[in-house]
Amino acid sequence: MTVTPTTGKVVLITGASSGIGEATARRLAGSGHRVVLGARRADRITALAKELTAGGADALPHELDVTRPESVHAFVRAAQARYGRVDVLVNNAGVMPLSPLDALKVDEWNRMIDVNLRGVLHGIAAVLPLMHAQGSGHVVNIASVSGLRVDPTAAVYSATKFAVRPLSEGLRQESRELRVTVVSPGLTSSELTDGISDGDVRDAVRGQMAIAIPAAAIGAAIDYAVSQPAEVDVNEIVVRPTAQG
Repeated sequence: MTVTPTTGKVVLITGASSGIGEATARRLAGSGHRVVLGARRADRITALAKELTAGGADALPHELDVTRPESVHAFVRAAQARYGRVDVLVNNAGVMPLSPLDALKVDEWNRMIDVNLRGVLHGIAAVLPLMHAQGSGHVVNIASVSGLRVDPTAAVYSATKFAVRPLSEGLRQESRELRVTVVSPGLTSSELTDGISDGDVRDAVRGQMAIAIPAAAIGAAIDYAVSQPAEVDVNEIVVRPTAQG
């Protein structure tokens, strides 16, 4: 990786151990931003940070569980202690254990609510006072095309992603000095399908992944939004495979 010289922003990325989070870290680090990597799998983000640093980037790993507010606040404090500010939060951490509603996988429903929705709220709560004090900041929330439509087996997942969109719009309207972006990926290569416990559903989704775009495509979209001038707020980006219906 060759790092492009620039005045880099301090960018916090949740769910940075794989998929879109990892790809976003690589892309933004390559653009010269300072990246703070958060995930439960500390070994993965530590290895990623070492790799990025060896390539000339500035990367800080920090173990993170977005379902615990105290963990998210510690993540933000670590970034502030290292860099003195927080410019961007990418709320990326998510889970997708799809199943029919009549399977009554209530624990999985609650897990999606905790990670996909409460995790986003915890991130906002942790950075908002700091960004208001700075007079600037950017929150990037990862939703999904499942936040634009509902398919069988995805009702609860879609509900959490639908919720991210009005939450983001409310934050944008209430925070005139902040920028807010929602990125809604379509079928994207990641480990999300590994969390589907229903074998039939998992096989069906993996079959659809034949047309998936690489996670790097989403990282590029996030880089575009983050890199705009301060007076330009890219509010929503939808990125799908060309072949996706």
